[in-house]
Amino acid sequence: MRGGPAVLGIVLAGGEGKRLMPLTADRAKPAVPFGGAYRLVDFVLSNLVNGDIMRICVLTQYKSHSLDRHITTTWRMSNLLGNYVTPVPAQQRLGPRWFLGSADAIFQSLNLVYDEQPDYIVVFGADHVYRMDPRQMLRQHIDGGAGATVAGIRIPRSEASSFGIITPDTDGVSVERFLEKPADPPGLPDDPDHVYASMGNYIFTTKVLIDALHQDADDTKSVHDMGGSILPMLTELGQVQVYDFDQNHVPGETARDHGYWRDVGTLDAYYDAHMDLISVHPVFNLYNREWPLYTFTVQRPPAKFVAGGIASESMVAPGCIITGQVTQSVLSPGVVVEAGAVVQGSVLHDNVRIGQGAVVRRAILDKNTVVPPGATVGVNLERDRELYHASANGIIALGKGQRVL
Repeated sequence: MRGGPAVLGIVLAGGEGKRLMPLTADRAKPAVPFGGAYRLVDFVLSNLVNGDIMRICVLTQYKSHSLDRHITTTWRMSNLLGNYVTPVPAQQRLGPRWFLGSADAIFQSLNLVYDEQPDYIVVFGADHVYRMDPRQMLRQHIDGGAGATVAGIRIPRSEASSFGIITPDTDGVSVERFLEKPADPPGLPDDPDHVYASMGNYIFTTKVLIDALHQDADDTKSVHDMGGSILPMLTELGQVQVYDFDQNHVPGETARDHGYWRDVGTLDAYYDAHMDLISVHPVFNLYNREWPLYTFTVQRPPAKFVAGGIASESMVAPGCIITGQVTQSVLSPGVVVEAGAVVQGSVLHDNVRIGQGAVVRRAILDKNTVVPPGATVGVNLERDRELYHASANGIIALGKGQRVL
């Protein structure tokens, strides 16, 4: 930030994303397309850049080619001002091993910290859909004198078993302990029916993080994870505070989409997040010009609707040609829906083609998938479960170029 403390952004983008298969069969999870135009990593990078954090390292590992290419072609900052967004692959700098966990990823990349010599380090995850102004969290971190601050979002206690839970002290800010997917955690002091779930977003005072990473690296019993190792260690030392995400406000937000955050780590969550986009008053609004979402857009002609083709309650990207009927769906660039075809409640990635008379319902089709004329996806759920990936809620998912039977 100009005239303020020196801040380095580190984005953790090395996860395999196994629960998002088949969308992650050939790409890193942060590179998975989202919302008809974006990649998942665009959300965290947009938040950091909009928040004046202009020096950002993206730590990658698994199947990172498309992610690296997207970052290097899209996220070009001003060299004149010394700003950058750079992918940093696992380099085996400390020996012949890959990253053992998110904490080890940063430990193996401490040369980046030594080069920049920041006052504070912002460590955010790469695969969540949300808007957030990180300056507000940084301000609390500095004013509170914390060694580490973790962002928490309030969720019902009944959902706590799916998240890492932050237990605040009686002051509501200091962190007493972390609980990993607890069955029955204590409620918040001011809201007994809710708990804080960790968003995977952290801010550290630089020396505190460096010391903790070195101590963790020497611990042979550690899992070398930021949330599972570093934060519990610092919590025991009384150095961690929680930042309530509900206190964060971004320009242009509405009462409806304030505080929206979704972990799209499963097919069902990924699908539901897309359905959040397409209502008249969306739960998450992509059209907020005051806090824009940035990405790389391929030059394509406008979407075309011909021969009675229609789309309702849907998002249709440039380059699409619609001759059939589309409802409650999100279409990425280059999708073709031929005459008589029906697409309902689905997410179609780049260059998907739906043949004449075909029917696609409650499905996610990755790029270059072709549904032959008269074929169906998501109509006969029992049959499709045997042929394709199916989520717990019955969403059918096909990988890149997968053949439809």
